[in-house]
Amino acid sequence: MVLGKLDTPTETAYFVDQAQPRSTQQTVKLITQFFAPDYAATGQLLDELVRQLALQGMAVEVFTGQPGYADDVGKAPSREISRNLDIRRSRVSQLWSHRLRGKAINGLLFTIRAFLHLLRHSLTKDKILLLTTAPPFLPVIGYLVSLLFNTPYVVILYDLYPDIAIELGVVDYGHPVARLWRWVNQRVWRRAKSLIVLSPSMKERVVGHCPDIADRVEVIHSWADPDLIKPMEKKDNWFARKHGLVDTFTVLYSGNMGRCHDIDTIFEAAKLLRNEPIRFVCIGGGAKREKLMKDVKAEGLEKNFLFLPYQDKKDIPYSMTACDVSLVSVSEGMESLVAPSKLYPALAAGRPIAVVCPKHTYLRTLIDRANCGSSFVNGDSVGLADFILSLAKNYCLTQRLSNSGRDYLEELFTVDIIARKYNAVLLQIKDFD
Repeated sequence: MVLGKLDTPTETAYFVDQAQPRSTQQTVKLITQFFAPDYAATGQLLDELVRQLALQGMAVEVFTGQPGYADDVGKAPSREISRNLDIRRSRVSQLWSHRLRGKAINGLLFTIRAFLHLLRHSLTKDKILLLTTAPPFLPVIGYLVSLLFNTPYVVILYDLYPDIAIELGVVDYGHPVARLWRWVNQRVWRRAKSLIVLSPSMKERVVGHCPDIADRVEVIHSWADPDLIKPMEKKDNWFARKHGLVDTFTVLYSGNMGRCHDIDTIFEAAKLLRNEPIRFVCIGGGAKREKLMKDVKAEGLEKNFLFLPYQDKKDIPYSMTACDVSLVSVSEGMESLVAPSKLYPALAAGRPIAVVCPKHTYLRTLIDRANCGSSFVNGDSVGLADFILSLAKNYCLTQRLSNSGRDYLEELFTVDIIARKYNAVLLQIKDFD
C-alpha cells in the first residue's frame, strides 16, 4: 500500500494506493455535514459505514464539512482518496455554533455549499445520492438534484423535523413554518428511492405522515465495532486508572446530553444514591450538560460526579469500558423521533445497560431481547437507583447481563452486518433502475 500527499493550489489531498481499480458498481455519493474526525456520533458512524461499504466493493464518494462539532478537533485533510472511497471536505461555518440558531445557520450554509458542489459535478442515474438529516433540511437538495438530473437518492432519517421542534416547544404544530416543513418532507420522501430509519417506531411516525411510501421505508439500526470496543477489566484499563474509577462502582453516560435526552431522571437517581460508593461519569456535551453540572453543584454532589469532554475515537474503547453500567435515555415524547446511537457501543463494551425511556418504545423490547439490563419509564428514578445498587452488590448478575449484551451485538449490530443491509438497499435501486 502506498500512502502519499498531493498538494494543489486549493487543497491538500491524501491518497492510498490509487493504482487499485475502483468498483464497477454504481457510485454512491454521501452528503453529510458531520463526518470523522468530528466528534458527532453520526459523523463517526458514517465514517465506519462508508469504509465498510468500500471494503464490500461499492464505490463511495463523500462530500462533508471540516470538523465543527467540538472546538478542539483540528482541521482534517480536504481530500482523502483510497480504493473505492473519495472524501472531500468543504470549509465549515461556525457562527454561534453552541446556540440552536447558530447551528441552524451553519447547517443552511453547508447545505448551500453541498448543492453548489453537486451542480459543479455532473450527476446522472449512474450515481445514487445518499443524504442524511444532518442538517435537517439537507435532503431537499436530493429532491432538487433529482428534478434537474434524474439522479436517484436515498435519505437516512437520523432525526425527524419539524416533529422534534414541535415536541420541544420551539414551534407550534400549526405554525406556518411547521406546515411548510411537513409539505416539503412529503415531496422529498415521495421522490426518494428509499428512506432509512433507525427504529421501528421512527418508521411508524414517517408512515403516519406519508402512508403511500410505507414499502420504501427501511429500518436499519445503528451499530458498534466489536473489534474496536472489547470488554476489559477496569484494573487493566488506563482510562479507569487515570480517573480513579478502578475501585469505585461507576455509572457511565457517554455521548450527547441534548434536548431529546432524559437527564433529570438520571440526576434524581444519583441524589438517591448520594451516600453509596457509586460514581456517575458523564462524557460528552450537549444542551443539558451545563444545567446538570449546576444542579450537581447545588446539591453538593461534586464527589459523586465526574464530567469529561468528548473523547478521541482511539480512546473510546477505554472510556466505554471504564464503568460497571452504562446509561441510555430518551425523553418522553421523543421515542419515535430519535434513536440513541450510544446504546450499541455500550453493548460492545460488555456492560449492563440501564435505559430511561417512555413505556412504549423499541428500546425496551431490544433490552428485553438482549437480556442485557433493564429499562425504566421517564421519572422512575427510584427504580433506576435500585437497579444500579443491585448491580453494585451482585457481581454475578453484572457479568451475566454484560456477556448477554455483547453476544446480542455480535449477532445483529456489527458494522459488517449493517453495511450489508445498506448495500442491499442501494443495489436494489441499481437493479430497479
